[in-house]
Amino acid sequence: MAKTKAKKEKLKHDESLLRHVKKNWKIYTFLILPILYYVIFKYIPMLGNIIAFRRYKGGPNIFGERWVGFRYFEQFLTDSNFWQAFRNTLRLSIGYLLVRFPATLIFALLINEIRTKWWKKLVQTISYLPHFISLVVVCGMVKELLSSTGPINTLLASLGLDKIAFMSEPAWFDTVYIGSGIWQALGWGTILYLTAMTNIDPGLYEAAEMDGANRFQQTIHVTIPGILPTIMTLLIMDIGNILGSNNMQKILLLYNPLTQSRADIIDTLVYRMGISGGNFSYASAVGLFSAVIGLILVTSANYLSKKFTETSLW
Repeated sequence: MAKTKAKKEKLKHDESLLRHVKKNWKIYTFLILPILYYVIFKYIPMLGNIIAFRRYKGGPNIFGERWVGFRYFEQFLTDSNFWQAFRNTLRLSIGYLLVRFPATLIFALLINEIRTKWWKKLVQTISYLPHFISLVVVCGMVKELLSSTGPINTLLASLGLDKIAFMSEPAWFDTVYIGSGIWQALGWGTILYLTAMTNIDPGLYEAAEMDGANRFQQTIHVTIPGILPTIMTLLIMDIGNILGSNNMQKILLLYNPLTQSRADIIDTLVYRMGISGGNFSYASAVGLFSAVIGLILVTSANYLSKKFTETSLW
């Protein structure tokens, strides 16, 4: 009886969905291009992962010359350059996440507290602008500001302090990379939070105010719980992308031989070994390994989020 009832409910749901699609088919046609994009540029290229298990040196045979099994996985797992890049990737990604994630949330909460509309719009507009600046321009600005003759070192010298070699000192690379990233992403990262805040019932704030809650207490007990699903969704996605969240182009523009020991990440290793060195199978094996680790991370984060906050991606 229970199985029959479940089948009937499923059939009814499928029929309802089919009727909905037929009724709104014009709207669903807008999904054709995004679906084609993901199929052509995301799913079909996954077939290329097979070269991680085959010897491939380029040429007409796109799937490699012969099967070598896990040879390239063993090669990079015993390569000290890979483990250095792996450590650098984790350090930069986790450091950036630990700074950017709370920073964007706090900034969104502060913007939400602005009551003057024109001032609020002005703050949002100004904070969004760095996002639209070309990465090449951003890196050029960073190099100019932090060069030995730049304004930062000029100010230090005028104060009687020693100049700092920001761009050639490995110890400063993390600060430069994360700091410039926060400046560019801070405002843009508040959009989803501010959108989620608009969906919070104003009656909850009125009830909290009647109970004597001040603005800070309203933020803690009303605003943050109200946007918790958005917070957890973004956190899950960020955790799953830890090994791939670093901006390879930015690192290539910022680092140099003096800082490579701290700046070389998995993506730059793949670029150097695969594109520059022609070792495509090695690079593919490293990329596939990173993708599997990312899948494990996002699955684990989703499970924990669902267990403790009842929010999940699936």
